[in-house]
Amino acid sequence: MNPQETRAAISLALVYVLRMLGLFMVIPVLAIAAVEYPDYSPLLVGLAIGGYGLTQAILQIPMGVLSDKWGRKPVIYMGLCFFAIGSLIAANADTMTMLTVGRILQGAGAIAGAVIALAADVTRESERAKVMAIIGVSIGFSFYVALLTGPIIAGYYGIQGIFWITAILTLCCLPLVKFGVPNPEASSPSGDALPQLSQLKNLAKDPSLWRLNASVLTVHLLITCFFVQVPTLLTQASFGLDEHWKIYTPILFISILILVVLMKVCKPLQTSTSFIISLALMASGFGLLLLPEVNWLIIIVAGTLFFGGFNYMEAHMPVMVSSIAPAGKKGSAMGIYASCQFFGAFLGGLISGLLTGWLGPKLALMACLVFIAVAMYMALGLQQATKIKRVTLAIQNLGGDKLAANKIQLESDFAKLDGVQEVFVDVEKNAVYLKVDSKGFDIEKANALIS
Repeated sequence: MNPQETRAAISLALVYVLRMLGLFMVIPVLAIAAVEYPDYSPLLVGLAIGGYGLTQAILQIPMGVLSDKWGRKPVIYMGLCFFAIGSLIAANADTMTMLTVGRILQGAGAIAGAVIALAADVTRESERAKVMAIIGVSIGFSFYVALLTGPIIAGYYGIQGIFWITAILTLCCLPLVKFGVPNPEASSPSGDALPQLSQLKNLAKDPSLWRLNASVLTVHLLITCFFVQVPTLLTQASFGLDEHWKIYTPILFISILILVVLMKVCKPLQTSTSFIISLALMASGFGLLLLPEVNWLIIIVAGTLFFGGFNYMEAHMPVMVSSIAPAGKKGSAMGIYASCQFFGAFLGGLISGLLTGWLGPKLALMACLVFIAVAMYMALGLQQATKIKRVTLAIQNLGGDKLAANKIQLESDFAKLDGVQEVFVDVEKNAVYLKVDSKGFDIEKANALIS
């Protein structure tokens, strides 16, 4: 990568880290800290933990589409401001209701699509995968850091301290975007990074894509349920809130080792089989939490099994979506996927809160086992992922009308090139999107066909 691409990758990764820290740090502490509020209830705890997912799910695709019309940076600035305002409302809340409102407003800062599109805009095709990998690693990193630091900060400064820190970190993202990321060139197509509204209906019906969307919804429903129940179990096991990190630390590190083992064991297996194994590990974790007596050691074993399966699913589902999505439609497929991901977090908080309040925590955990069984059944129909490369080529020498008239012929010509698996000519963006086998594909021939 050149210096401009390196600076952009680091700046956008930091934006993701700082923003995600704010979303995730409260998750392992809310169930305990919320008891201090006068209107405390298990339902409000669940909504406060997962409430951000509702607005994220609703606004994820519209914000991405807006960034195509208004520009990436203005939409990112707007989203960061929403997030900061939500954090300030939660920091000053004296009731669970107001805290929940703040969390929901945090979710209105749904800038993931705009950030990814901006990263694609300011990087060359040959270096784009590296930039996306840096941003992807930063998301996982922020999640782990948040789980460990959230309970410590809450132990010293209370849950309000977390939201104040979140607001400050969010405001720090504004100069990072302004000065750390160059302005994109309007004439350069950024690849199929953003969702297109016209593509959503057909993609939602794709048999493998909807199974992946349902799977990610279930997985994030489960992790929200996990953090509605486990902090209370830790408190019952005589661990103060500022000591919860002592339990989460071995869970996270050992679960990473399980992830490494799973990656080796599952490599020769069908995708459906590897997903079922991962879901079985998550089910084992919830099963241990249903034992009559749950101590800190059982919580560590249960959490390790749960996160071992969760980590594998979380790492492989986006790769599956990227592989299966048709040429030129990855952005739309990922938009639907991200919306389902966040909606799952919201449903997890809602369902776990309702069931805990009405029927008790044990039955809420049993419901999670039912959700896992349904996810296992859905995984049976998943198609196998294939190793493909996506290529975007700009068409400069044909206007919109001429390109529309030659669209079918162009797609036919590109389909005849060696290594091309799928082709989509986008008349609006003056671009050709290809899914290719990198071993057999010759980029020179493709460029020659355009010229």
